[in-house]
Amino acid sequence: MKNLLGLVILGFILSSSIALAQPSLIVIFPQTNYQTSAQKIFFLGTAPPDGQVLINSKPITRSKAGHFSPSFPLQLGENLFTVRYHNQELKIEVTRLTTSPELPQGLAFAKDSLTPAVDIARLPGELICFSALAPPNANVSVNLANQTVILSPQPEQAELPSNSAALTGQNQPHAQSSVGNYQGCTTGATAAVLGQPQFQLTLNGQTITQPGSGKVQILSRAELPVAEITVDAGIARTGPSSDYSRLTPLPKGTRTTVTGREGEWLRLDYGAWINSKETRILPGAVPPQTIIRSVGYRQLPSATEIVFPLQVPIPVSVQQNEQAIALTLYNTTAQTDIIRLDDNPLISRLDWQQEAPGQVKYTFNLKKAQQWGYKLRYDGTTLVLALRHPPKIGNTRRKPLANFKIVLDPGHGGKETGASGPTGYLEKDVNLVVSKLLRDDLVKQGATVVMTREDDRELSLVERQAIISKEEPAIALSIHHNSLPDDGDAEKIKGFGAFWYQPQAQNLAMFLHNYVVKKLGRPSYGVFWDNLALTRPTAAPSVLLELGFMSNPDEFEQVVNPEVQKKTANAIAQGITEWLRSVK
Repeated sequence: MKNLLGLVILGFILSSSIALAQPSLIVIFPQTNYQTSAQKIFFLGTAPPDGQVLINSKPITRSKAGHFSPSFPLQLGENLFTVRYHNQELKIEVTRLTTSPELPQGLAFAKDSLTPAVDIARLPGELICFSALAPPNANVSVNLANQTVILSPQPEQAELPSNSAALTGQNQPHAQSSVGNYQGCTTGATAAVLGQPQFQLTLNGQTITQPGSGKVQILSRAELPVAEITVDAGIARTGPSSDYSRLTPLPKGTRTTVTGREGEWLRLDYGAWINSKETRILPGAVPPQTIIRSVGYRQLPSATEIVFPLQVPIPVSVQQNEQAIALTLYNTTAQTDIIRLDDNPLISRLDWQQEAPGQVKYTFNLKKAQQWGYKLRYDGTTLVLALRHPPKIGNTRRKPLANFKIVLDPGHGGKETGASGPTGYLEKDVNLVVSKLLRDDLVKQGATVVMTREDDRELSLVERQAIISKEEPAIALSIHHNSLPDDGDAEKIKGFGAFWYQPQAQNLAMFLHNYVVKKLGRPSYGVFWDNLALTRPTAAPSVLLELGFMSNPDEFEQVVNPEVQKKTANAIAQGITEWLRSVK
């Protein structure tokens, strides 16, 4: 008995020592020496629910389990925070960076402020614009090929928030001072290499000259280069950087005239921009133009292929709306008199018109509002648009999703951890748990489920997109859990959200959001059109679901609750079944 009592006492001492050694105060975000341009930041962490957690001596609100995510304002420069729980203390430094350019002191241009900063090419007669940041009340000009361009001070303009501001409801513009912002434009009348602009600044009787980083060229309209798309889907954009919005991807083999350049970005003849790395220049090729005569079609078991015989593969764009999908061909002139289209399970009527010189639009009016995906490719010079038929599913009550294939994508994995909860629990892990529960519920209803990953491994976004394209499922779902930008109100913002990009997925996103929110009594985060890698696929309606917020202390407790996980998976599975009934 004495020995037993000694062991019990020793065990108590050891366990107490271990418990004392383990940190009970955890701050997951931000880490010390964190840098941000946001005006405020939230702190995400946890501590045992007894006692208070103080940040800079102020007690903060916590969930029943002890989690917290309060927000604090940031001043420009260094901000020091002290987080205290009982006798534990953490010091975290956050640096707020300015988003406004820093005006130089004295006779100088602001660093990296001279534009164009890369080589540019324009057509004759197009504006060539220059800008610089310099001290107020200066005289600024540019000398280019024996021409002097005066740069004038600019009036105040609005500064737009980033796209992510829409996720926090703080997407309002605000005035930005334009003090020191000088701009001016000119044109070039004939083809020439104008060279490197020389910027000149005069202040208080002193003058400096500084060369620009980019060279300027005026292209010859008679000798414009022709580019060919060398990747499967060339990413066309509205402007010359990846910050600009995406347009319909250009199929491999597309040929188009280059009408301008900014650095590595090419402007194409129909107005889009593309990175030159996705193209090759065809020496000596003349600007591609084609006529189009009869349009053909072939009906396959699971799709209808519309065939557009062309002389050369030209740029195209796709537009979807309710009960119609339209295809616009650029650099194309119609010589069309006859089109054959028999009774089709998908298409009720085909209309076409020459909308403008060199622009023909084909509109396929569909028999039902729900579209099930499409693919676009070139076979030689023939454009093929494949429109997928509705899936053939069983009508049994026991197996309402029989023959219905679903690609299920558990977000993140491996080194891509996703968001973190206040305890350090990672999004990638909870995504996989809920996805497996959802898979099991869908299989019970007869569905065929293809998982992009079934364990903790890294999978690129391109690989996930390729799985959707290869499998051609009826629908694709990507499962995620949410967090917020630095300045988000993590204590308040929570709820179930759905994201879509292609119009064919909007109805599914809206239906699943409304169904789950109502069935489970969950708060709504909202339904968003969003340019995400897992909402962009066209081969099937593709939706990304955010099941709840890792960054919200109260909702995180629901996110990690096994019973809630089961109910959420079951509600999504039932929602898919009900949606399918609604679109039959």
